[in-house]
Amino acid sequence: MFAFALYDSEQDAYLIGRDHIGIIPLYMGHDEHGNFYVASEMKALVPVCRTIKEFPAGSYLWSKDGEIREYYQRDWFDYDAVKDNVTDKNELRQALEESVKSHLMSDVPYGVLLSGGLDSSVISAITKKFAARRVEDQERSEAWWPQLHSFAVGLVGSPDLKAAQEVANHLGTVHHEIHFTVQEGLDAIRDVIYHIETYDVTTIRASTPMYLMSRKIKAMGIKMVLSGEGSDEVFGGYLYFHKAPNAKELHEETVRKLQALHMFDCARANKAMSAWGVEARVPFLDKQFLDVAMRINPQDKMCGNGQNGKAYPARML
Repeated sequence: MFAFALYDSEQDAYLIGRDHIGIIPLYMGHDEHGNFYVASEMKALVPVCRTIKEFPAGSYLWSKDGEIREYYQRDWFDYDAVKDNVTDKNELRQALEESVKSHLMSDVPYGVLLSGGLDSSVISAITKKFAARRVEDQERSEAWWPQLHSFAVGLVGSPDLKAAQEVANHLGTVHHEIHFTVQEGLDAIRDVIYHIETYDVTTIRASTPMYLMSRKIKAMGIKMVLSGEGSDEVFGGYLYFHKAPNAKELHEETVRKLQALHMFDCARANKAMSAWGVEARVPFLDKQFLDVAMRINPQDKMCGNGQNGKAYPARML
């Protein structure tokens, strides 16, 4: 995941790029004189730019060209390319394990966000598998902390906190419940809007607990966390996917959801955590994992495979 602006002084030219999904935010705009600006926050551009837009995910701009070009294109964007594929659950599991392991490369202490749901539980379980050793040196030395720390946030007595604690007990993580009150949530909304830079009600509602949790995580010395964003988009995990009339419609909707994710879940995870200096990493959106998961036969993502609630491929992980 990345967003950058690189200036080449020898050629007097610049290269701007953003990662394949838009996990990292990037915005662009022009001032009244036609000068071009980019920034990772909209608020940096507001004082100088007349128009502000998102820099497209999966794209780059080379100033000598003057055109924004899309570099991230996959065959699985097209249903016909995947409709006859055979689902290999072992390949899927291996791809996710490799994704999680690669996301554990860090020179700072890290943890996992554990809501008690399937997505975060899978990420936490795989992280626990590799957490004892440092992946940067091929597991020759011990990790920063001897045990994996997990974090959950919610109102006192919420069912999510109970579920997260049960998963943490099963995995053996050092678990931290972070509580907040309704009033604390209301008091934080102004700051949440400032950092997330949206008035979208759903995004603000989901960002507020994450914002409050991030503050506590940073205070503990944790600077990076793994999170489960992206799974519902990849596997068709939202409830309305149950109404998909056929595999083609389901697959095309998962592609649409992924291509719009930078405006919602990615913005929430990145901005709510980075507001307090914590980096959120999202293994479900790894490029290599997406190439495996999105090439699954879409029929296997349809509800009705003996599962309730979450699509079958996510459960077989």
